Parts: sequence; structure tokens; C-alpha cells
Amino acid sequence: MTVEPSEEDAMPDSEPPVSFQTRPDLYRHWRMEFDGDVATLVMDVDEQGGLRPGYELKLNSYDLGVDIELYDAVQRLRFEHPEVRAVVITSGDDKVFCAGANIRMLAASSHPWKVNFCKFTNETRCGIEDATEHSGQTYLAAVNGTASGGGYEIALACERILLIDDRSAAVSLPEVPLLGVLPGTGGLTRVVDKRKVRRDRADVFATKSEGLKGRAAVDWKLVDEAVPRSRFEETVRERARQAAAESTRSGEGGVTLPMLEPRITGDRIAYRHVTADLDGDNGDLVTITIHGPDSAEVPDVIDADFWPLAMTRELDDLILWLRTNEQERGTWVIKTVGDIDAVLAHEESMTAGKDWLTGEIRHYYKRTLKRLDVTSRSLVALIEPGSCFAGPLLETALACDRQYMLEGAEIVVTEANAEAFPMGNGLSRLTSRFQGEDGPPPDVRGRRLDSGEAEELGLVTLSLDDIDWEDEIRIALEERASLSPDALTGMEANHRFAGPETLESKIFGRLSAWQNWIFTRPGASGPDGALSKYGTGKRATFDRKRV
Repeated sequence: MTVEPSEEDAMPDSEPPVSFQTRPDLYRHWRMEFDGDVATLVMDVDEQGGLRPGYELKLNSYDLGVDIELYDAVQRLRFEHPEVRAVVITSGDDKVFCAGANIRMLAASSHPWKVNFCKFTNETRCGIEDATEHSGQTYLAAVNGTASGGGYEIALACERILLIDDRSAAVSLPEVPLLGVLPGTGGLTRVVDKRKVRRDRADVFATKSEGLKGRAAVDWKLVDEAVPRSRFEETVRERARQAAAESTRSGEGGVTLPMLEPRITGDRIAYRHVTADLDGDNGDLVTITIHGPDSAEVPDVIDADFWPLAMTRELDDLILWLRTNEQERGTWVIKTVGDIDAVLAHEESMTAGKDWLTGEIRHYYKRTLKRLDVTSRSLVALIEPGSCFAGPLLETALACDRQYMLEGAEIVVTEANAEAFPMGNGLSRLTSRFQGEDGPPPDVRGRRLDSGEAEELGLVTLSLDDIDWEDEIRIALEERASLSPDALTGMEANHRFAGPETLESKIFGRLSAWQNWIFTRPGASGPDGALSKYGTGKRATFDRKRV
């Protein structure tokens, strides 16, 4: 990564920008170990390795930096290790599996930082479940010590949980009784929706700070097995071998993922296929441009430079960068530039999943689009002549809150827009857009649609001619920037996820909304709130009125 801030835009040393790029030899908190078709991720947090000053990562607690490494490890296991069919997550500390998100870090963090941190950790946990469901890499949690809060939530993201039975190790969600907040990474949802814990027991568990141990944790469905220390390692190996044997994952020749090196200046972030221009006159605005493939010729050999993979990695990294480092830029304008035919030529490699690697690319692009869906920014697509919103790239426009199309531009709906890249609600963006009403008929698929036809079919918000284009877009963006960011965040999230609710949409919608609200309440974040008083021996002060 190259960072070249201009003098006026340079961030102060106390708040350096956060990069999401890393690799295993740079990890400070995780180890990756391999034994044939089983990989083990060992969490061994460096207490002095916090991403920001002011806290120590004691008891295997984590901050954003720890989770960036976990995300990187999960990605590398999927792309670089087709031989891996089972993944064990465990701890390098034989007393503590993980104490969850670091409380000192949360107490000292701004509200946007806490929210972005929770969102990213949620996406990483969903990525673990996606690997189990779609990549044949079954994740198992070997909980060899106490797992509390976010630590238990890491285990909950795994398909199977083994708890060491040594009369001290327990699983718990102590956020409500101890911290005045909610488990921030889907714990409440996964306990009842995924593990099917009865609601009255879930209520007791989530208000019982010490959690449950051994046989009781198994009986309540909080873990799958409680295993004595003398047989724990052997049992974990056996369960991992069983999971690997049952996996359908097959393939060879992984793709090494080099670290991305965007060129970053005061007003631009530039990767090879994706750029972001930060409007200097309008501090609210970012224009993201996705460049299509250089050629319609699809190479026989897929490597890290393969356009669908390279473009997806760059878009994914850019979204994370902007969310974390450009929080006041609330409107993202999305454009594409390139040859529609070249995009369509690459479509099969992004949708077919005919082998393990194309399948991984499809699911990675799906997860990146989902990251766009849950981004708390106003998203506006500008479709102009020379753009290439076709098939997979049309999904980025459909992910936006509005689509403006200039006469002379074209879009193409394909099979890729049917079901290849479902949203968190389980629906395609087209189905979610039309909600049971007639969408574009199948016979338009593959055909170039002009702005008039696209508007008539309901695929764009407004079709404009070149006389009105500039003023209409300027007014629309200025109006957006004048509205309440908080109100827009709530409105957009509601509109984007029309349709059925899933475990994923509950985590990112309902649960995140409540958590966001609670994080701003004095009972949690105030000077006498639970986060501030934690560890001081003093009780928090709560406003007893319920609203």
C-alpha cells in the first residue's frame, strides 16, 4: 500500500488510516497450521499489539486489527488452500479461548468506530459460515478455555462447537448484565435461530454473566460436546477428520493472494481496476469507478490478476477503506467504464462455479456485494455512455438506492442477475427490487437496453437526456447531502432489505439497529455507563425509564 496524503489532508499521527491488507507472515495474533486436509487457526493475541494506543489486548480479547487478520486467514484458506476441507479455530491460551471484543477499546472508541468494527466482525463471522456452506471447509470451534461475549460468537459462527470440560471453562454472553450493550456479533440471533436454544433458556443464558459449563452447556444446545481435558485434543482431531472426510471440496493449485497496493493521495485511491475520487469541493461525496476487463479474451489460467478476482479484491478493500477512513463522505456515486461485451465474456467465470476456483470467485463477489448492501452510505449509480453495467457489474447498480441513466447509455440484464449473487435476505437484487411484481421478462436477458427501455422496465430510477443530466444529478446529490445522515442510514437499510428476514438480515438489520441505538445511550457509553465503569468496581448508572 502506498499512502501519499497531501499536507492539508494528512491524518494526524494519532489516527493513522487503517489498512485491511496483511498476510500470514505479518500476523501478530493468529497462527495458521496445516495437517493434510485440516487447517488450524490458533488465536494467540499479542497484548501489546492493539491497533490504537490506550488498551492492552488481555485474555485473548480482540480489536479491529485482530479481526483483520482473521478475515485475511479465512480468505486465504478459501483461495490458497483447496486441499483444506476442515478448519479448527482454537486458542493458544489453555485457560482462555477468547474474552471477546476488548472492553477498554470499545469504551474509548467513537460511535462510528464501534459500529464499523461490529459490522466488519459480523461480516467475517458470516464469511466463516459461507465457507462452511459453499466451500466445503467446515469450521469447528475447539473451545479449550473460557469463551465469553465475542469469543463465544466466534465459536457460534462455526458448524460444531467442542468445549473442554475442566470445571472452569464456560461459554457466556455477558454483554447485557455486565456492559449494558448487546452481543455485537450476532450472538443473540445465532443462539436462538442457528442453535435452536429455547427462548426462555436463551433469556437466562444472555443475562447470566458467568455463562454455562460442561454438561449444562450441551443440554442447553450452547455447544455440541463437552470433552474432558485428557481427551480434548484427540476428540478435536477426530471430529475434524470426520468433517474433512464428508466434504465435497476438491481441487488443486491454489491462487496466492498478494497484498494489494493502492496508490492513495489526498483526493484519490487508485487500484488497477477500481478507483475512488474524493470530491474536494463536496466533502460528502466519493465517486467509485469500476473499470471493466481490458479484453473480451478470457485466459485459460486463473491467477490473482484474473479480472473478476482482482476487481473483486480491489472493490472489497476499497469499501472497507472508505467505511473506516472516510466516515464523513456519506454519498458514494458508482460508475463503470469499459466494454460491455468484455464484461459478458467474463460472466461465466463469475457465475458458473464449474470448479472450486470459479466457485470461490462467485462467492467472493457475492460477499463483496453484500458488504455494499450493508454499507451505511447513500449509494447512487450513474449510468453513462461508455459504461459497462452488464450482468455481474449491473449488480452494483442494483445495489444502489437510486440509478440515473443518461440517454445513449446501455445496460444488459443476464442470468447473473437472477440468482448468482443473492442478498442477505436470500433474494436476488431484482427479486428484492420488484417484490413479487413483474420484473423484466426473461426474454430481455442478454439484450442491450437503452435508457428509455430500462426506465420502462423499472431497472433505473430516472432516464435523462444530456440537457438535464448535469443539473438533475447535481441537485439530487446536493439534496442528499442536506439530509440527516442518521435518518438516511435507517431509511436506506429498511428499503434495501425488502422481503423475507433471514439469520443474516436479522444480524445486520434488527440486531445492528438496536446495538447502534444502545451504543449512544448513557447507560452504555455515558461517563457513568456500564462500558465506562467496567473493571472499576463501581456500578453503572442506568436511566430506568424504558422507551
